[in-house]
Amino acid sequence: MAAPRTPQLPPAAGPRLLAAGLRGWTALVLVFLYLPVLVLVAYSFNAARLGVGWEGFSGRWYAELLAQAPLQRAALNSLVVATATTLLSVVLGTLGAWLLHRHRFPGRDLLEALVNLPMVMPEILLGISLLVLFALVGVGLGFTTVVIGHVTFSFPFVLVAVRARLQGLDPALEEAARDLGATPWGAFRLVILPALRPAILAGGLMAFLLSWDELIVTYFTASAASATLPLKVFGLAKVGLNPVLNALSALFLLVAITGVAFSAYLRRSAR
Repeated sequence: MAAPRTPQLPPAAGPRLLAAGLRGWTALVLVFLYLPVLVLVAYSFNAARLGVGWEGFSGRWYAELLAQAPLQRAALNSLVVATATTLLSVVLGTLGAWLLHRHRFPGRDLLEALVNLPMVMPEILLGISLLVLFALVGVGLGFTTVVIGHVTFSFPFVLVAVRARLQGLDPALEEAARDLGATPWGAFRLVILPALRPAILAGGLMAFLLSWDELIVTYFTASAASATLPLKVFGLAKVGLNPVLNALSALFLLVAITGVAFSAYLRRSAR
C-alpha cells in the first residue's frame, strides 16, 4: 500500500512581498538621487535664460563657458591642484601601502587607523582643523595649503587600492627575482611595481577626481588667488539660477562618470 503524500504548502507570501518592497524602495531611492541630475543635464541645453520653462534646444550655454574668464582661471587652478594632489597621493599611498604590507612594528594598527580616518571624517571638521593648524604655524593660505588639504583625504584611497593589490600578489615573484640576483630595490622596481601599476593608476585617478570636485576643505584652505572651480560654482549658485552653471555641472558630471568608469576598469584588470 502506497504511503500517503505529504501535502505541499504554497510558498509564503511574506518573503515575496518583502523582496518586492525592497526592490521598489531601491528604485525610489535611485530616482530621487539621479532624477535631479538628469533634469540638470537636460536644462543645460535649454535656450531659456531665466526660469524653468523649456524654450527650445540650444548649446549656447556651453559656448558661453568659453567666454567666462573667471571660470577658466578657476578651472586652471583646479587642474593644477588636482594634478599636484594626485602625484603626492600616489607617492604617499604607494609607500604607505608597502610599509603596512611588508613591515610589522609597534603602533602599526594605530597608524593604519589614523591613515584611514580622513576617509570617514566629516569634511567640515577636516577643513576647520587644517585652517587652525595653518594659522598656528603661520602659513598663509594659497595653493600649497589647498594641496596639503586635498592630499590629506586623497592619499588613503590610493593606499587602500595599492594595499589590496599587494595582498593578492604571489610572494614567490619577489623571491624569484632576488634568487636571480636582483637587489631589493631592483625586485621592487622590476617585479612589484609593474604588478601594482593598475592599482596605482586607479587610486591616482580616484585622488584626481576627489580633488577636482572638492568644495568644503577647499573653502577653508584656499585664498582668493587659489580659488578652484567648485568654489566659483558655489559662489555663483548663491546669487541665483544661472544656465551656464547647468552646462558646467553637466561637464563636471561627464568627467566624473568617465573617471569612475576608467577607475573601475583598472581595478578589474588589477585582480
